[in-house]
Amino acid sequence: MNRSPFSKPLQQPVSKASSANTSAGLRNLHQLIQLRWIAVVGQLLTIQATHYSLGLPLPLQAMLSIVAGMVVFNIASLLRWRTRRGVHDVELFIGLLIDVAALTAQLYLSGGIGNPFVFLYLLQIAVGAMLLRGGYIWSIVVVASACVVLLAQHSQPLPLATNVHDGWASPYVLGLLVCFMLNAILVVVFITRISHNLRRRDARLAAVRQRAAEEEHIVRMGLLASGAAHELGTPLATLAVILGDWKRIPALTQDPVLQEEIAEMEAQVKRCKTIVSGILMSAGEARGESSSQTTVRQFLDTLVQNWRATRSVDTFVYDNLLEGDSPMVADATLEQMVFNVLDNARDASPHWVRLQAQCDADALRIVVTDRGPGFSAAVLRHIGTPYQSTKGRPGGGLGLFLSMNVARTLGGSVVARNRPEGGAEVTITLSLAAITLQDTDSEDHGH
Repeated sequence: MNRSPFSKPLQQPVSKASSANTSAGLRNLHQLIQLRWIAVVGQLLTIQATHYSLGLPLPLQAMLSIVAGMVVFNIASLLRWRTRRGVHDVELFIGLLIDVAALTAQLYLSGGIGNPFVFLYLLQIAVGAMLLRGGYIWSIVVVASACVVLLAQHSQPLPLATNVHDGWASPYVLGLLVCFMLNAILVVVFITRISHNLRRRDARLAAVRQRAAEEEHIVRMGLLASGAAHELGTPLATLAVILGDWKRIPALTQDPVLQEEIAEMEAQVKRCKTIVSGILMSAGEARGESSSQTTVRQFLDTLVQNWRATRSVDTFVYDNLLEGDSPMVADATLEQMVFNVLDNARDASPHWVRLQAQCDADALRIVVTDRGPGFSAAVLRHIGTPYQSTKGRPGGGLGLFLSMNVARTLGGSVVARNRPEGGAEVTITLSLAAITLQDTDSEDHGH
């Protein structure tokens, strides 16, 4: 069974938006995991400095048990992150709650709000404000505030003088300075990273929305083209009948010049009817219908032959550099995509156009070159946007816009540039896996 490359399911904008959210969620979860590892190391260093260096008594067993619990939870979070499944806000919220609970337990065992590291709650709130939305943010604020209130009433005492007038000689002042610097550094580092992740997500979502708008634009143009093709069918048929009658009128048969012009008009009407039929047929082929089997080399040779037969250009250079050949589906939409690029090149350079085809690894590259004035800087900046054209006529720029969307549908791309020696070059890159023929019948026999 022959299948058009356009019959393959396309990735919808909704799934792409979901992918952007999934990627951002995973990166944010990874930031939390890294922050928790820093908290583990920081708590171990603080316990060591307070208990052994300053000689202040601490319940080491209980405090180290809390650190061990954070390590276990962080390992579980790391394993969750490696599954690459989407991360929901509730998971980030639970992780932050556990971090707040661990901090509260450590402060309870080491002086409560008399411990200078009580200001680390502000770091948890700042991270939550960047990661979470709506009620989750205020829930973190309420929980952290409640923990501070509880620590003011209930905590195990720590013999730490809070006289700030002693300056550097006061362990409390040193703890405040360390807590301040730690908060400042971690806020800058992690908030910057999280903001970068969110900006990347927003950029991807904006690209998805732009892609959806372009696809909607293409659908509208397709409907208009199909309707116009239906409407043009009747007048073209009428013109063909009239021209046939003219050929048989005795007064006209005796004039060879008129007969030649009538024959030319018939040829042009026939070409118009072929174009209209192709528009109507391509709608069916885009769903995998009416496609025919060929090879990549034959498809390109036939495409070039058809284009040269219907367009006038002084010099057309065709370089087929394909070393091998692969079966594929001849699709009118794919052919029209290349025609659009060739037509643009001919309009810019009616005296010379070149098409070069070659295979690079698993991709087919079609390079169309001309000797025209090239693209303006404004057009190159907005290449592929509809109605961006150097031709200065209404509706210009649609050909390259449609070509880029067709190539993107096939997992490829269209890149335009100006050549240093003059003229323009448009490179169409298509994945061979997307355009080659899939022989499903042989697969079915193999089962």
